[in-house]
Amino acid sequence: MKHRRIPRRRAALAGAGIAALVAAGVTFQTANASEPAKTSEPRTLSLAAAGKLASTLGDDLGTAAAGTYYDAKTKSLVVNVLDRSAVRTVEAAGARARVVRHSLAQLDAARTTLTKDATIPGTSWSTDPVGNKVVVTADRTVSGAAWAKLSKVVDGLGAKAELRRSKGEFKPFVAGGDAITGAGGRCSLGFNVTKDGEPYFLTAGHCTDAISSWSDSSGTQIGTNADSQFPGNDFGLVKYTAAVDHPSAVDLYNGSTQAITHAAEATVGEKVTRSGSTTQVHTGTVTGLNATVNYSEGTVSGLIQTDVCAEPGDSGGSLFDGDAAIGLTSGGSGDCTSGGETFFQPVTEALSATGTQIG
Repeated sequence: MKHRRIPRRRAALAGAGIAALVAAGVTFQTANASEPAKTSEPRTLSLAAAGKLASTLGDDLGTAAAGTYYDAKTKSLVVNVLDRSAVRTVEAAGARARVVRHSLAQLDAARTTLTKDATIPGTSWSTDPVGNKVVVTADRTVSGAAWAKLSKVVDGLGAKAELRRSKGEFKPFVAGGDAITGAGGRCSLGFNVTKDGEPYFLTAGHCTDAISSWSDSSGTQIGTNADSQFPGNDFGLVKYTAAVDHPSAVDLYNGSTQAITHAAEATVGEKVTRSGSTTQVHTGTVTGLNATVNYSEGTVSGLIQTDVCAEPGDSGGSLFDGDAAIGLTSGGSGDCTSGGETFFQPVTEALSATGTQIG
């Protein structure tokens, strides 16, 4: 297999008011899990209610819990447990229980091994509660000795990890949403926020890492960087310097917008929306959390993994679910013709780190 270098990131920026509808079905992988016979029907729950129930059950079950996810088709919470003695507790609370093989501690240990022994450009990994394993993905640039090394590490983890190949290349996306531009590139504005009563906006950190001042699509300068974190994290904060409208809304590219009222954590199985200036609005599903991506520019951790598509120019754009801000477009592989996977910086972390608020 020939070695291929990862091409240098194209300078591009992602734009304001970007949204991404990520709506797709969850594939139920049960190679390492079995489902006990149902003794009661799980409750029909909204995503928010499922999140609260997951938190409560996590406290009640302690180390007996092995991850949760939301089944969007049945609108129910699925809770992984390590033994059948915990099943009754889960079902009594109105969730569905699955007895699985691996504990969260075991999966976290597998991730630690990957970080130590397999931090290779062009790779990523995230915990998949549906499959009860860590999914490791290598893009098309990983070949030769790097592929052999990665395969050996994953094989050593046994059933706790699975290695997959992506047809594309993992790279930060640059350009998107309601476009914002700077010297040498274009990105997408993610979400408008406030700090100490002053207006700012969030976008991708790999955008603010390369560009310090921003203009709108008309060429009018609208802001300058106030904070930038990349790699490690992937978010940037820009302070508005011009008197322009900055509604707490996302552009849906059909003449309307989606109001954004708050930020929320992502849940595996959640249907979400993304929009960008390059590809406009697309939908998909959250497939993993706390993902690590090894870009050629550096490693970013704690990301949301999805099966939504995106392309260069969509960076910084909004990932949301209804009126809840979920994430900022970071990068991924593939495109909106053949599909792919895209990673997002959690908005809640960016808000906390920058001391800002939605709205």
